[in-house]
Amino acid sequence: MSNILKDKVAIVTGAGRGIGRGIATLMASEGAQVVVVDPGVSVSGSGLDNSVADEVVMEIQEAGGVAIACYESVTSMLGGEAIVKAGVDHFGKVDIVVTCAGILRDRMIFNMSEEEWDDVIDVHLKGTFTVVRHACALFRQQRSGRVITFSSTSGLYGNSGQANYGAAKDGIAGFIRVVARDMGKYGVTANCIAPSAVTRMTENVPDEALKIRASSGISGSGVPFTGGVRGNPQDIAPFATWLASDEAAHVNGHVFYSSGGLISLLNDPEVVKTIHKEGVWTVEELIKVFPATIGLELYNPAPPQQQSST
Repeated sequence: MSNILKDKVAIVTGAGRGIGRGIATLMASEGAQVVVVDPGVSVSGSGLDNSVADEVVMEIQEAGGVAIACYESVTSMLGGEAIVKAGVDHFGKVDIVVTCAGILRDRMIFNMSEEEWDDVIDVHLKGTFTVVRHACALFRQQRSGRVITFSSTSGLYGNSGQANYGAAKDGIAGFIRVVARDMGKYGVTANCIAPSAVTRMTENVPDEALKIRASSGISGSGVPFTGGVRGNPQDIAPFATWLASDEAAHVNGHVFYSSGGLISLLNDPEVVKTIHKEGVWTVEELIKVFPATIGLELYNPAPPQQQSST
């Protein structure tokens, strides 16, 4: 190991399992002192189990690393503050924040409940904000820090049955672009990873949702260049660890796709086609002009299905 994070203090939310666990253990092996944050909830967000975080801490310590467990929830401002405070209280500072905490409540939009929407938004989007906000208050004072958040192809490209999850994950991508601009002048970088890996979240998509996606001709991945989910949770850890290091001080405000041995820089939203006239377009003009210009060969991710005559 290169000890690339020697003397750094890292907070990793959702570190009890999957991608977060891989990041926490690798960062510890690279010299970081790690706050392993995980209340031990199920994929749907129910239940509490402190042993989930405790096991990761034990694994790190047995390997010669330094870590503590934190069981706070990211879904409240008090929880986010307590998570950052745990790092300061135990290690005297915080240098790195990685927000992996997440749950799933998959449902087609016409069946999704307000609770299913709110719970997923609270963990992913608000849960990213609560921790990053309090960490950035410290980072601004010390004029250094690394923020690494997690988006998803479900948000960046869309995935049937995941309106709540997709909205949260695309929101995180937008959030990180703003945080990068807010914090860059203080020597802080903020970047986002959209991972593709087989985790308990990908393995627990309801059969009903999978069947509806398949019958609609919609793939599970929603990503045009990957061929579907591949890779293991721990495969994401090396890139996240590098982003957290001083070696990546010049990388700020970007969204990356990562799966197995593949790392891709994703583009920011950009203009693809434009129509322009002096004054404002009328509806009649758009009827004539749009189909042959901007509307030409527009991709439809879910075209209407023919109704059976029987």
